Amino acid sequence: MTMMTRLLTLLALMLALPFAAGTAQAQSGGSFAPVVTVNGMGVTDYEINQRQRFMQLLNAGANTREDAEKALIEDRLRIWAGKRIGIKLDEAAIQKGMDEFAGRANMTGDEFVQALQKEGVDPNTFRNFTEAGLVWRQVIRARFGPQVNITKSDVDRAMMPESQTGKGVKVLISEAIIPAPQGRARAAMGQARQLSAAQGEGAFAALARQYSAAPSRARGGRLDWMPIDKLPPQLRGVVLKLKPGTATQPIELQGAVAVFMLRAIGDGDAPSGPQTLSYMTFAIGPTGSQQSAKIQSQVAAARECNQLYTIGKGFPPSALTKHEDVAQAQVPTNIGLALAHLDVGETEVIPQGANDVLVMLCDRKVAPQGDQSAPDRDQVRADLENKALESYANGYMADLEAEAVIVRK
Repeated sequence: MTMMTRLLTLLALMLALPFAAGTAQAQSGGSFAPVVTVNGMGVTDYEINQRQRFMQLLNAGANTREDAEKALIEDRLRIWAGKRIGIKLDEAAIQKGMDEFAGRANMTGDEFVQALQKEGVDPNTFRNFTEAGLVWRQVIRARFGPQVNITKSDVDRAMMPESQTGKGVKVLISEAIIPAPQGRARAAMGQARQLSAAQGEGAFAALARQYSAAPSRARGGRLDWMPIDKLPPQLRGVVLKLKPGTATQPIELQGAVAVFMLRAIGDGDAPSGPQTLSYMTFAIGPTGSQQSAKIQSQVAAARECNQLYTIGKGFPPSALTKHEDVAQAQVPTNIGLALAHLDVGETEVIPQGANDVLVMLCDRKVAPQGDQSAPDRDQVRADLENKALESYANGYMADLEAEAVIVRK
């Protein structure tokens, strides 16, 4: 394999390029005059077009023009927050960050930039994206780092093999899944914080009926007993730390915010071990639309995943996706939560921003377990710290957006 072939292969794996280069060039124009100002800092039409193209090349799930504009507004706020506390990066630090990002595709920063340029992306788009992320990392660590305390027991729990997490435990939980479409993220987070502060099962149930979009809403969010190993791995430790009658902090999902209350905990069957899940996702339309309701009615009689292909005729190919033998830990959290409720052939509709996504479980298997080396404790601790800081970062960004002076021209 030549060097050029290797680079193109790696880039394809990393970016999942869906467009031809000629199309990219046509889409990369735009005015250099600001179309949005954020606390006095301008965002141009050209930058928005470039960021959208960059997001498309990264195969980001959200890659519309509106998504690109939102991402740039948030980047301006990250830079602004850094300036407030005196954070400014030199070019060497930014280049190092670019190299680290490109290293995920076994490229240097320069090689990655060259590959992006061939697809019509200005090098400054990647540079500015990297700079904003690095500044934000320093801002969050400076502001919230002292509040994060990862204990030895936290690390021990995280290092347990998946099959041992909550061994022999079943839980009785309530859930609230609050849609957070663009423009409503702050309101959704406010509702989620009310649920987190709820005192007791009755108060949580009342709020879940009011705010949740999950099918369990009519039951006040109450779910039946389930083995802990059916929950997504990233949520098990969070739930097991709760005392009965208390709720988690808001947990951000894709296009939604979730809160869970532990109602009871008990002994269950021996865990089956790590699982792989096969499932289908079907983007069925805007929440509350006639299209969504029609598809849900049609799917009610379906008992096999392949039947969704017939129901989905006429939809774009990207609307219906089959995911086969996915390690449970790799399933997106919002989808993993839905699958935890389901038996094979059952479906659930989940909110994803302003749209409904139908999930059907096709198969659930115990994954084969080979020899695995023990994880490094320092890396596990760092991962736990990063997850905790990410939660603080999401809340701080919502506050910055609420306080910012954003003007669209």
